[in-house]
Amino acid sequence: MPGYFHPPHGDVVDVVARALAEDLSPLGDMTSGMLDPAITATAQINARKPGRLAGCGPAAEAFRQVDESIHLTWHFDDGDVLEAGSVIADVRGSLASILTAERTALNFMGHLSGIATRVNEFVQIVDGRIGVWDTRKTTPGLRSLEKAATRAGGGRNHRGNLSGWLMFKDNHLVGMSIAEAIEQARDRWPGRPLHVECDRLDQVEQAVAAHADLILLDNMSPETVREAMTLIGPKRPDGRPIVEASGGITIETIDSYADTGVDFVSSGSLTNSAPVLDIGLDIEINAVER
Repeated sequence: MPGYFHPPHGDVVDVVARALAEDLSPLGDMTSGMLDPAITATAQINARKPGRLAGCGPAAEAFRQVDESIHLTWHFDDGDVLEAGSVIADVRGSLASILTAERTALNFMGHLSGIATRVNEFVQIVDGRIGVWDTRKTTPGLRSLEKAATRAGGGRNHRGNLSGWLMFKDNHLVGMSIAEAIEQARDRWPGRPLHVECDRLDQVEQAVAAHADLILLDNMSPETVREAMTLIGPKRPDGRPIVEASGGITIETIDSYADTGVDFVSSGSLTNSAPVLDIGLDIEINAVER
């Protein structure tokens, strides 16, 4: 499903343009600009450590925006498993152009592959018992890319932004009950999913009684989550709320939530704390072309 793992093309073009402007304004690559433009090079993008790949699109776009004559041959795609030493792509073209695009391309691939790798670690631990959801705790301006990396790692996307669906937290329930909030929301936004965050069991009872579409069990221990699930009930043919556990769930604790009966576990650490995957570029300089 390579298309499913890729972010929207327009977002990639825009993000890469801003990243290159950040690196090249106002005078361009002054160091590489001193090289003879006739010098060409062949390079390999290599995985220095094992992991799950993401960010091929932004990397390719970085090379394209710097120099459309640079040619890339891809051997892996987003979502693929990498071993240490895997040759992800071959790069051929002007040495100066390759050097100018190198860091921007690797920054995107390392960051996004790091997210995909961390997500896949969560996915491997739960082993199909529950789904793994990301959150809105993303790098400003990179959300669609980081959510694509989540998909590449085997996870699933929570709402993309505040217009995705309605989600009532404690601070939203000012002067109205859960039931009143859901009733008003169904009137104003018919057909939109209604999500209620609960950090107490009495709130869970209220959300179930008001027919919330999704319930978030926030900062509850696995034992309390199990209690909440007895109030919500098992999956039924006529449906029940989708149930999510969240709040302080890490790679060290996720296994304890996998058999509680919830449908998803979400964690901001997937996107805001994932270590960068070490990906490098090895260059071989060719003879000067005249």
